Amino acid sequence: MTDAGFRPRVAVASLSGQSDAAWAREASGEAGLAFLGGVALDEPTRTAAERMAADRNRTEFLPADPVAFVADELDALADAPIDAGVNVRSTAPGPVLPVAAVCAERDAILEVNAHCRQSEMCAAGAGETLLRDTERLCAVVSAAADEGATTSVKVRAEVPGVDLPGLARALDDAGADVIHVDAMDSEGVVASVREAFDGVLIANNGVRDRATVREYLAYGADAVSIGRPSDNPRVRARVRDAVAEWFDDA
Repeated sequence: MTDAGFRPRVAVASLSGQSDAAWAREASGEAGLAFLGGVALDEPTRTAAERMAADRNRTEFLPADPVAFVADELDALADAPIDAGVNVRSTAPGPVLPVAAVCAERDAILEVNAHCRQSEMCAAGAGETLLRDTERLCAVVSAAADEGATTSVKVRAEVPGVDLPGLARALDDAGADVIHVDAMDSEGVVASVREAFDGVLIANNGVRDRATVREYLAYGADAVSIGRPSDNPRVRARVRDAVAEWFDDA
């Protein structure tokens, strides 16, 4: 295992509602890392986010000034006992650069979203569409890494045509420090990604209790992340205790 750096080795990553500084601060103690966002950065993803806001009231992806929003949210967590990352949506490297610089200045993680399945984002060229385009995804990751940001990539298993271990090797070469993998119903894919990637591996999907934590850590994950129940303190506490028990045993 790689040392994930944050303690406890639990991340929260909602991406299904509010995931701002206030939400992250509330998770302090049970989680060691919070991924804010995901924030739409470029014209295609912001246009997609506008459609999502109009059709489904999904406004969390669309701050008026993304760079200022990221800076303000990270500054709001400067005194909180939790590390921060920012999940961003972009179809090209350029729009990621100023946010990566903000993250680098504040020792925060810049996470590239190659994960979401919203039809609007996929049609724009982000999310799963970006996941299928290794060359373009690696270009975005390299740009963020070159700005000095610790760079994560959120990916998803069970996407037809995507060789996740092969992609993990390419992302390693591109400068990714972290892969945050949503295993879906293929938990064993975590072991395959572990074999291919030298950086920090965070496992996600269905993390709720001791059994799910131990399964992912046994496959080689360095940490786990809590998705939709990230605002539930009982779930966060169960996961924190299970992670602590695992590493105490190890």
